[in-house]
Amino acid sequence: MTDQLAHERVRQVVEPSLAAEGFELVDVEHQGAVLRITVDHPQGIDLDGVTTATRLVSDLLDRTDLLGDRTTLEVSSPGLERTLRTPAHFRRFIGTEVTVKTRPGTEGERRVAGVLDAADDESVTVAGRRLAYSDIERARTVFVWPNSSSGHTGGQKKIGRAS
Repeated sequence: MTDQLAHERVRQVVEPSLAAEGFELVDVEHQGAVLRITVDHPQGIDLDGVTTATRLVSDLLDRTDLLGDRTTLEVSSPGLERTLRTPAHFRRFIGTEVTVKTRPGTEGERRVAGVLDAADDESVTVAGRRLAYSDIERARTVFVWPNSSSGHTGGQKKIGRAS
């Protein structure tokens, strides 16, 4: 089974049950022997929520024997800087700061950072540059610290892992 088919099959198996419990399935990623499932909840997600989602997904995958015995399951929240993969992800974050890395061979600079101006079913516009989804290697939101009441004006700071 190809990676894309495996992702879709995992999504088909787990998404309805997660949704019934109030969770949003944000992402499915399979790298080597690790299956990463990213979930969110409208009120945010805490450790108890991740634990509940982990048990639910683990039980579903065990019952369907979808991945076999040698796969490690990791369930997590999206975090402050969220990976953007689907048109729905991009549409949700229009107006926020993002960073995009394009695929090799894409015209222009490979790294684009700025406000996500628009997103439709075929492409996104970041800082005035239109990019087809097929040209995007990786994309994520960028957490920008709000101005604090202490008068700190050190500009934008990012937290989280680097791309």
